Amino acid sequence: MTITSTVPQGASPLSPDQHQRFFELAASLSPMQKVWLSGYLAGSAETGAPAGAAPAAAAEPATLTVLYGSQTGNAKHVAAELASAASARGLTVALTDMADFKPTQLKHEKFLTVVVSTQGEGDPPETAEKMHAFLASKKAPDLAGTQVSVLGLGDSSYEFYCQAAVDFEDRLRALGAQVVADRLLLDVDYEDQVPGWIETTLDVFEPELTAVTPAGGTVVQMPGLSAAAPTAYSKRNPFTAEISEVQKITGRDSTKDVRHVEISLEGSGLTYRPGDSLGVFFHNDTEAVQAMLDALGLDGGAEVTLGEQTKTLRATLTEDLELTQSYPGFVEKYVGAAAEPVEALAALVEDKPALRSFLEQRQIYDVVHEHPARITAQQLVDSLRKMQPRLYSIASSQSEVEDEVHLTVGVVEWHGFGRAHLGGCSGHVRRAQEGEEVRVYVEPGDHFRLPQDPSVPTIMIGPGTGIAPFRAFLQEREAQGADGDNWLIFGNPHFTQDFLYQVEMQAYLRSGLLTRMDVAFSRDQAEKVYVQHRISQHGAEVFDWLERGAHLYVCGDATRMAKDVHAALVEVVAEHGRMDAEAAEDYLAALRDGKRYQRDVY
Repeated sequence: MTITSTVPQGASPLSPDQHQRFFELAASLSPMQKVWLSGYLAGSAETGAPAGAAPAAAAEPATLTVLYGSQTGNAKHVAAELASAASARGLTVALTDMADFKPTQLKHEKFLTVVVSTQGEGDPPETAEKMHAFLASKKAPDLAGTQVSVLGLGDSSYEFYCQAAVDFEDRLRALGAQVVADRLLLDVDYEDQVPGWIETTLDVFEPELTAVTPAGGTVVQMPGLSAAAPTAYSKRNPFTAEISEVQKITGRDSTKDVRHVEISLEGSGLTYRPGDSLGVFFHNDTEAVQAMLDALGLDGGAEVTLGEQTKTLRATLTEDLELTQSYPGFVEKYVGAAAEPVEALAALVEDKPALRSFLEQRQIYDVVHEHPARITAQQLVDSLRKMQPRLYSIASSQSEVEDEVHLTVGVVEWHGFGRAHLGGCSGHVRRAQEGEEVRVYVEPGDHFRLPQDPSVPTIMIGPGTGIAPFRAFLQEREAQGADGDNWLIFGNPHFTQDFLYQVEMQAYLRSGLLTRMDVAFSRDQAEKVYVQHRISQHGAEVFDWLERGAHLYVCGDATRMAKDVHAALVEVVAEHGRMDAEAAEDYLAALRDGKRYQRDVY
């Protein structure tokens, strides 16, 4: 189904010749050379010094390059902590997102730290894919003389735990780099172990760095990284906000339960941009917590200690600990702490594949109900890991909603093992009443941004709750008075039940803000139709938009949808660009390098 409307479709201050020569020069520079040049040009502009005046010669400082690849922001924050600690020691540091680092410059690096997370089946984050592939290619350079240290973040509930970090270290070592500090692989509750690793790593690097050049004591934030507005609130110190509205936006007969959530940020000073995410800390279901206590014969009023906090067991289980996501570490600690053998679980601990299969569909609640053990309140707390916030793509523009933030939350629910199950955060959303409090923080989405030039066209592909950031994009484009064309491709099972934000999207069509909207309601006809089919069906138009400079965005499920959409795009580019599949992949890779093909997938 296609819905269209008609609306009319940044210029560089450089001349075409200057523009070409500038980008040829920029492509040949190392990261530190780029930093020096940007500083020199800024100084020249301020002082009025002639461009031809030769600067005083200065030795390039020995620099610790901190490369990070981050999917949800955790690796980025750890890398920033490392850079800050190095600067405090008087070292010069280049803090660089892998997405903004030119792989061919790797051969110039002598002191390198890699901080990288893992997603999916052992895959690197979106922003690290190019570097990951480069290190495995024939183009990868000889790195003899380069000193390296690697830290990996992951989730031990997945089979390929921290595999991306393992890959990076193995490939760097194979290229001749010397691994000078032990690799550290950390689970989701990583925060307490990071400071020690940072100190140990810097203890190794510092003597060599200071022997080469005098201390610099600066952190160079490389081009491409956003400088977020300072705020007192973060993942470590979330803001306690008030839920002002929770509204179901799927129909009564829908197979999905999707909620539109509005949260007040009044008094927080928090700001966000379209493309950012909101981290949400939630409460576990009090009834499920009590049933768990009953199964274990524990008193919810007993006092326990978690970190530096002492509070009741019931409050700790409800507010602070992970009970809806299971993972092998819990079973191992639970079995080890039990006063009497829990034979079935003990056997699973010895068979890792069987344990992962057992946990795949079970929550912590299920493990405890099926295998209640004699365990103390403190032992139970010590067996569990801290609750991790859930990240949701922000579905609003602050230009329109001001001191609010909106989310589009799909409730996770299923029935099994004799009980109904809800996701941790989405279950909290379903239970939430207006006026309840929730702890939140903003996580910047540095690699999911609208074009800076409002006249540039956009293609937005977002099935299901993947529409959330595009609602924010459209609100922002309207507030900007942007005249660039906008094309939304949305899909869900049924038109009458699952057309999220239907009234708003149709209003944008009528106003001309949305130039075009194509929808794919998969269950409304005998043959299932998904967003990738609409891309193929309208391939000529998709390619035409890309050729005239459109930015392409994909948001939603990473496991199948994003892969199917990418495959459809490769076919479209190959067919309408008259090239083979390899050249079409290169075309899309060039779009990604130019930040014109961006994905927010999970």
